[in-house]
Amino acid sequence: MADEKPSRAQIQAAIDAADAGWQAGVTSVSELSQDEQRIRLGVPPPPGGFEQLMMRSQAFRAQVDATTAGLPVAYDLRNVGGKNFITPIKDQGGCGSCVAFGVCAALEGMFRVQRNDPNLAVDLSEAHLFFCQGRAQGVTCATGWMPGAAYTCATNTGIADEACYPYDTSKTDCSGLCADWPSRVTRATGSMSLAAADIKSVITSRGPVSACFVVYNDFFSYVGGVYHHVSGGVAGGHCIAIVGYDDNLKCWICKNSWGTGWGENGFFRIGYGECSIESWAVVAATGIAETMWLNNRQVLGLWTIDQDRNAWAYLDGNVGWRRVAYDNDNIFIDTLAQLSAAKLNHRPVNVYEEQGVIKQTYVF
Repeated sequence: MADEKPSRAQIQAAIDAADAGWQAGVTSVSELSQDEQRIRLGVPPPPGGFEQLMMRSQAFRAQVDATTAGLPVAYDLRNVGGKNFITPIKDQGGCGSCVAFGVCAALEGMFRVQRNDPNLAVDLSEAHLFFCQGRAQGVTCATGWMPGAAYTCATNTGIADEACYPYDTSKTDCSGLCADWPSRVTRATGSMSLAAADIKSVITSRGPVSACFVVYNDFFSYVGGVYHHVSGGVAGGHCIAIVGYDDNLKCWICKNSWGTGWGENGFFRIGYGECSIESWAVVAATGIAETMWLNNRQVLGLWTIDQDRNAWAYLDGNVGWRRVAYDNDNIFIDTLAQLSAAKLNHRPVNVYEEQGVIKQTYVF
């Protein structure tokens, strides 16, 4: 890794000389020491190192430069017909936990898209993912992690909510995890690695994706525009969530985890093919398992057919159709009776769904 840390004046001069189209300035991380900056990354180098990775990155630009047939020229999950599906910016602080933040950001956004509810209250615990599940794999703030392993944890175990285990870099031993966390997790249904040509279609159809890229020293001073590397050496690898793209500007729109005092209020735009962002480790969930309590809902419709234990209830609040529990006749009949009574009397109901099936009901 290079040791030089370019000044803001040097960076801006290099931007101007290259007509690179972005701005440098004072940010939440630009004035930190290089060691403090690097600990805010957190993706270990791939086999062959960062330099070999960068040699391959330009080959991927042609795969994403052109507008994909059938897709919009630009798409931003922060404004889809006036709806913002992206959760607020967070700050990972002095820990190489960026993978947890990139994965949680992608899952939160995907859950909102899946529900078509930009106001869905979902706030996943990066601490549960990183300090509990990552720690069990030997992960620390100093080692960093990879998205593939994090998505496996999100699929097999799930991630608790932020209130269950708030993020705090001074408490990294998982002792603060709430006792009832198994009943509070959100799970991915699975994950998939994406080719460069598939990123846009996943973003427009399912939601954000996680991606890794090579960070150079000038990136810490980014305050706006479409980033292209112009100055400084390699600082390390970093994970973020890609939340949109713009073919007119030939860039990705990304959510970072360095607080709102960096970049464009915590977000940034980066050119296609830049810093290996499409060619390293782009991963997305296949979906979000619908397992949770849905409170204070109205039963708007019921449907059944001439098949054993096959009935569905339609719930308001962008929930839609959910199948009634079909474990045995008693559970099925009791649950359907409660839902029918709630609909008939216009009474609110709390339901617990497990991967889209109503398992428990509470009628007010």
